[in-house]
Amino acid sequence: MDIDNLVRMANRIGDYFAAYPDRSEAEAAIARHLQMFWTPQMRRELLACIAEGDDMRGLHAVIAEAAKKHLAQGETTPSG
Repeated sequence: MDIDNLVRMANRIGDYFAAYPDRSEAEAAIARHLQMFWTPQMRRELLACIAEGDDMRGLHAVIAEAAKKHLAQGETTPSG
């Protein structure tokens, strides 16, 4: 899938959960959403984008933190 599209989708999720008053609760909810509705390949591609660092193609910080804290344990980035 196109990484720019994944980032846009992730940012929309982040916009929704950013309204949570507790940041750690928002991160956990984001991770649950990604695990429930995104395929493993989509999650791996998102994690690979985060691992690249730099600007992460405009990915919201709350998404990056949620993925690092809650998704990275069970996902591996594609080799290649």
